Amino acid sequence: MDVLFYSINVRDLLSSHDLDESSPLSAPDLRLLIDRLQFQSLQIKSKVQAYLLSHHADFSDLFSRCSESASRCEQISDSVSNLLALISDHPIDAEIRVSVSEIEKTMKELKAKRELLDLVKVIVELSERLKSVQEDLKNGRLISAAEAVRDLKKAVGTVAEEREPVVYGLLRKEWAECFEEIQGMLVKFMENAVRFEREPNKVRVKLRLSVDGTHGIELRTILEAMDVVGILDYGLAKVADLMIKHVIAPAVNCGSPISFTEELIQDSDQMTEMILKTVSCDPKLEKDDAEIIYSRIIMIIKFFYKSICFQNGSWMRCFGRLTWPRIAEIIIYNFLSKVVPDDASKLADFQKIIKCTSEFEIVLKEMMFISASDNKDERLSNFAENVEVHFASRKKTEILAKARNFLLQCDFAVPQEYTRTSPKLKYGGENSSDHVVDLLFLSERCVVSEAASQLMALVHRTLQDVCLSSVKVALEFYHATRDAILLYEAVIPVKLERQLNGINQVAVLIHNDCLYLSQEILGLAFEYRSEFPSAIREHAVFLDMAPRFHLMAEQVLQRQIQLVIFNLKEVQPP
Repeated sequence: MDVLFYSINVRDLLSSHDLDESSPLSAPDLRLLIDRLQFQSLQIKSKVQAYLLSHHADFSDLFSRCSESASRCEQISDSVSNLLALISDHPIDAEIRVSVSEIEKTMKELKAKRELLDLVKVIVELSERLKSVQEDLKNGRLISAAEAVRDLKKAVGTVAEEREPVVYGLLRKEWAECFEEIQGMLVKFMENAVRFEREPNKVRVKLRLSVDGTHGIELRTILEAMDVVGILDYGLAKVADLMIKHVIAPAVNCGSPISFTEELIQDSDQMTEMILKTVSCDPKLEKDDAEIIYSRIIMIIKFFYKSICFQNGSWMRCFGRLTWPRIAEIIIYNFLSKVVPDDASKLADFQKIIKCTSEFEIVLKEMMFISASDNKDERLSNFAENVEVHFASRKKTEILAKARNFLLQCDFAVPQEYTRTSPKLKYGGENSSDHVVDLLFLSERCVVSEAASQLMALVHRTLQDVCLSSVKVALEFYHATRDAILLYEAVIPVKLERQLNGINQVAVLIHNDCLYLSQEILGLAFEYRSEFPSAIREHAVFLDMAPRFHLMAEQVLQRQIQLVIFNLKEVQPP
């Protein structure tokens, strides 16, 4: 069969000597060629026939398969034709679509029912757990009830959401009732556990409790339950208030020499109560200094650390957050602020109190009553270390109080010896009284009020202290002098408003006071500034106040001139 797959070259059938490629074939050549082609064709036919005969079985099988395939194609064609005819006569595709849609609807309903069933199961479970909380409370299983309330809070939530089942609102309400019930029970247990008895003065802590038929509950269990529910702050709040009122405040009060003792009560080798007694001391033997006051408070806090907080760091920290800000405020108000030195020379003696205060707060940190990392809890140390500021603030208040008293108590009356009829002034006699002063930048003297002379004397004494003080104290004293001078401008025009509306000697004194103050203010910087601490030397300014008093003096003078002119016009005959 290979001969069939190759082409026959006609020129190969001719002899090579008879072939002339440049000339066309002759008639004999063509006849020869035809003969040879016929011979070649016969050979090919014989070969093909021999091949077919030798492979007769294979070809028979091939043709039978082809026949079967053709018949199957006809059958498939007939089946498709019948199906198409059936579909065209009966619209089955519509029925299929309907069936499919019904199946989808049924599946959605089934899914919704399953979800609803799951929801019902959850609701039933939550309801049963809520009922179990009440059972646990009745049977004294407070920890279990507290854990259930905590977990149920996450399950039911605390805020209603949109399109939620109505039953969730009912469950949330039931949970709130359970929460209030357990909260009320725990708080009642705490009220019974810690008692503050006035007569005799003692704090009684019961370690085993019985309330409303529930017996043998340990105080530690109460604290654990409150911690689990998240109401530890609420449960300890009343205890903290009563502790500060009945124990801490008397301990810090410098007028009450007292001390404290502890007492333990046991029953059948078990500790049932712890008592902290307040014992009065002999005032001659008990001194209210920093060490004694701090030791009292440490003893009180240690008692609560052992009896209520059971040396639990997180509980103690919670108790500290409730009490420490107020305890620190009481100590500062009743003790530290009162021992701030009145004299700058005594500031060095205050270092002992600073040391005791720092050691006191270190002990509180060890008990975790205050934070070891938050500097804001070092309230007492911060106050004590800023004693210079407190000293200066107190002195500033005293300076301003004195200046105010000078201005309010002065009657602004000109003494008789300084009137125009006085011989000393009339004939130029010498006068060394404080009422007659020299004007620094004018070659004149004038009579001023006692308030003005006392005010400037106070200012000079204060500025002398500025030169000898530390930066913090000097800065407070500098502001005190400015405020004291400005008090004249604020107080006198209001106090003597009625006198300034008429012609009298009060207006003359006020004019002279303002002129005198403006001159003195101009000289303050020259007199003291070079001696000020270097840190405030560039910031201490007085010059800005001088024009205000000069303008005030000019306004008083012009007002008096206008009043005189008006009165003269009134008495002038028409």
